[in-house]
Amino acid sequence: MKVLVINAGSSSIKYQLYQMPEANVLAKGVVERIGEAGSVLSQKSDSKEHVFETEIKNHKQGMNLILETLATGESKVIDDIQDIQAVGHRVVHGGEEFSGSVVIDDDVIASIEKFADLAPLHNPPNLTGIKAAQENLPNAKQVACFDTAFHASIPKVAYMYGLPYDIYEKYRVRRYGFHGTSHNYVARRAAEVLGKDFKDVKLITCHLGNGCSITAVKDGKSIDTSMGLTPLEGVMMGTRCGDIDPAIIFYLKDKGYDVDEINKMCNKQSGLLGISGKSNDMRNLLEAVDEGDKQAELAVDMFSYRIKKYIGMYFAVLNGVDAIIFTGGIGENSTPVRERICTDLSAMGVKMDTALNDETVRKEGKISTEDSSVNVYIIPTDEEYAIAHDTFELTQ
Repeated sequence: MKVLVINAGSSSIKYQLYQMPEANVLAKGVVERIGEAGSVLSQKSDSKEHVFETEIKNHKQGMNLILETLATGESKVIDDIQDIQAVGHRVVHGGEEFSGSVVIDDDVIASIEKFADLAPLHNPPNLTGIKAAQENLPNAKQVACFDTAFHASIPKVAYMYGLPYDIYEKYRVRRYGFHGTSHNYVARRAAEVLGKDFKDVKLITCHLGNGCSITAVKDGKSIDTSMGLTPLEGVMMGTRCGDIDPAIIFYLKDKGYDVDEINKMCNKQSGLLGISGKSNDMRNLLEAVDEGDKQAELAVDMFSYRIKKYIGMYFAVLNGVDAIIFTGGIGENSTPVRERICTDLSAMGVKMDTALNDETVRKEGKISTEDSSVNVYIIPTDEEYAIAHDTFELTQ
């Protein structure tokens, strides 16, 4: 069975085509700069890369180009687009309504639309991708895989905010959490690596990329996570501020900033970018640190410090930890950041092997010493496979 996995962003569509249940990747690619100048599709298959530069006005055209690329010309990997029997879609926010992946129907679409105001940068393009796939592949079953679903198990004591209770009752203002597909995948893989049952392991999973979140996993469930009502809460990120005193917003408003300006500042101009004044890319900042840039060094240190704090909090919540897992672009690749985070955690039983840390890049591996009572692992995330797996299971 051929399953197409779609991750539609505001101006891009990432995709992978799987042969299931073997989980063989037939092709993967991305359409970038949709609706902008310089639109391009790049696809890799059989160690070959194909690049097409053409005007792509909207997501429907982007989907058309993806399917054309998969089924025609030198980039062809299938004979006919109708060979695609199912499409799995990443959807960021599912509110309280979804605790797992679901086959898409009109009610599911209505729910995705309803939660768009909680994830305005994500749910609308996710929905656009769904509708474009439905139009182009009317015979294929469509499945929604929610970033929030894995965190549906978080207990009320952890997801409620200290606001008047009727705010929750009226508007469902609560912690939802994100990156759930990634946290679920790496936690399950960690249990396998440790040789333990998933329901008998305590983990802290750190998904570190441009967006970052930390999750406490116990008994096979997420019991707390750093992101909240929206992806803004939690640790400092590439352009997001993470946790701040909410009174700062009122203070800035009194200083003449309007709500839209503050929203943009917190989501797109803060974090690594805001502190360094240079970049939200950790690679660029580490190069700047080596050149003696003090603001870049402060940004990297703040980033690492806040992650360390969450690890400490979740160690307490879990009452001990079997393993700390790093994943995501920074988590998998940035040895200096991992070292900063794990330094001075010896009271928790964490001992990093510096040599292993330095050599474990873009691959799975243990980076803690043999006598470390808490294991530390790098486990590359594979959200696309997780979505393909759920889609296959739901469409049999």
